[in-house]
Amino acid sequence: MGFLNLFAQPAPAPMRLPAGSFTVDRDGAIIASTLPQWFPEPLARQIGQHALGAFRAAFQAQLPLSELIIHYAALKVTARELRGGALIFLAPQSPGPKP
Repeated sequence: MGFLNLFAQPAPAPMRLPAGSFTVDRDGAIIASTLPQWFPEPLARQIGQHALGAFRAAFQAQLPLSELIIHYAALKVTARELRGGALIFLAPQSPGPKP
């Protein structure tokens, strides 16, 4: 069994939950950010693209959407529309009961 352990690689550690915000323009480029440096920029861009896509789809469907809130088990994502761009907040949530 020791021979097989030579080829086994340890599983990567899970990413920490970010806390901060960032602003994207109408093209999805990040303009400003308060996210930690360890948070991957491509992941922030991807979150921004999805938020912009939701706002554009709502606009095309003629639905008034100015804020989008997504609750995950451990993370809350809030996106606010800014004239084509978006301001996106990422906040970790505690696993305890909510008041």
